[in-house]
Amino acid sequence: MTSERSLTQLKAYEGSSPKPADFDSFWERALRDLDAQTLDYELVPAEFTSELAECFHLYFTGVGGAKVHCKYVRPKKAEQAKGPGVVMFHGYSCDSGDWMEKVAYAAHGISVLAMDCRGQGGLSEDNLTVQGTTIRGHIIRGIDDPDPDKLYYRNVFLDTAQTARILMNMPEVDSERAGAFGLSQGGALTVACAALEPRIRLAVPVYPFLSDYKRAWELDITTSAYEEIHYYFRFFDPHHEREVAIFNRLGYIDIQNLAGRIQAKVLWVTGLADTVCPPSTQFAAYNKITATKELMVYHEYGHEYLPYLSDRALQTFMTL
Repeated sequence: MTSERSLTQLKAYEGSSPKPADFDSFWERALRDLDAQTLDYELVPAEFTSELAECFHLYFTGVGGAKVHCKYVRPKKAEQAKGPGVVMFHGYSCDSGDWMEKVAYAAHGISVLAMDCRGQGGLSEDNLTVQGTTIRGHIIRGIDDPDPDKLYYRNVFLDTAQTARILMNMPEVDSERAGAFGLSQGGALTVACAALEPRIRLAVPVYPFLSDYKRAWELDITTSAYEEIHYYFRFFDPHHEREVAIFNRLGYIDIQNLAGRIQAKVLWVTGLADTVCPPSTQFAAYNKITATKELMVYHEYGHEYLPYLSDRALQTFMTL
């Protein structure tokens, strides 16, 4: 399978979805809400133990009062100097993953805080109340509410920044040596985190989701992670009378519109045979990053296991 565009074309692609006129003020207002949140948290020792790391469940209160859960793994030697930290984000509908992958980081002196997205596969609470449908997925959650602040991903994007702030405030973490990492939805959240928390120094997003929604819809959306947009139009706007308004609303939670805010060094990983998060949707965001960036391309791979990626990611974060 080949990319829907050549790599040369992808590197020049600027996206199809709109950016709302008040996008910047929308996110500045959102960040003010985040600034009002405490960095307090609760640590609960995990049932999983390791000779190399200390493992905890961590809970904090996110915007809107939701209880957000993370897994926290830190190096066991408490006497060491402050070290780097990495926030991790998971794929769509999943959770923060196994402890062992995080222990590998702690064994190299890196503390890890891995967030569960609200209302997905982990322990985080989704207390969002919205007008309109919530069927078929989280992209469209809040899309019919008169208040764009009710978009589900507005809160999740803010959770990523709050997670990073909590990690950087840990006594064992050097706040100037923080990174972000994730695949698919987690790749999108890595972009959002680096955009909304400028102290992130290194970001590794892997085939990110939540980008260039209109382009995703123009492709074979029913076979991709964006299928809920198809179902929304099918069930609630079959004549596409609200098409312009819908894609404008989605622009608030489109990572291509946040990418230009990133100050971190970025290692962007993509597979050119990806039909779940099509390459053009990813490049719409990548091409808007003005910070130092590197592109790692898997030509024959799609939305799947990528060989050597885990090793490369760990080695990259060790440079922190």
